[in-house]
Amino acid sequence: MSKTKDIACNISVNHGNEVYNGEKMIAPAASRNKDPILQVLKRFIICDIEQIEDESPLFLEISSGTGQHVAHFAPHFPGVKFQPSDVDKNVLGSLSFYATNCPTKNILKPILIDIQSKLSHYGFEENSIDYMYNANMIHITPFECTIGLFENAGNYLKPEALMITYGPYSKDGVLTPQSNIDFDASLKARNPLWGIRDINDLIKLGDENNLSLIDTVEMPANNMTLIWKKD
Repeated sequence: MSKTKDIACNISVNHGNEVYNGEKMIAPAASRNKDPILQVLKRFIICDIEQIEDESPLFLEISSGTGQHVAHFAPHFPGVKFQPSDVDKNVLGSLSFYATNCPTKNILKPILIDIQSKLSHYGFEENSIDYMYNANMIHITPFECTIGLFENAGNYLKPEALMITYGPYSKDGVLTPQSNIDFDASLKARNPLWGIRDINDLIKLGDENNLSLIDTVEMPANNMTLIWKKD
């Protein structure tokens, strides 16, 4: 796993010209895509428990950002323990706000995680996580962060457990439509280490980490949800 010290898997949350470090944050993109993603999760998350218990499945979100996703998902799976995380301490206030105000009380206290580091550094044991989830990080971070995501999933997911990733992707080296081509160019203009990744490259990374792509779900706004299963 990359140990590059000057690369952090960090996504800034900006609203206009201001950066908010306060409690409740709202990102318009998360407001738009949280429900379509939830409909996909309902196909793959299995839990018949009505409240969290010691044996409840653990859902780890990497790069939670504002916390809107986990806040939207958790009430629909009251028996699942949702663990939000981010590398940016400035969003912990927002994550804590959503966790505290979750009606089903199944969102755990947010933690700081840099996905380039082994999850054991944050108290996780190998083969202990039921679901890993990551949205809109892969294209807005250096590829080292994606490598870390897949390596950690391969080591810390339980056998046959799932990792779910969401965002824009290319396939077979082809990126469509034009809006995604323009978006990719804008990302690389901001940082040449960023950019929309090709699914084939992710499949190779999955193969190296005992992860198989089992489903690809087309989503609104030219995004996809990818479902990965640990072998």
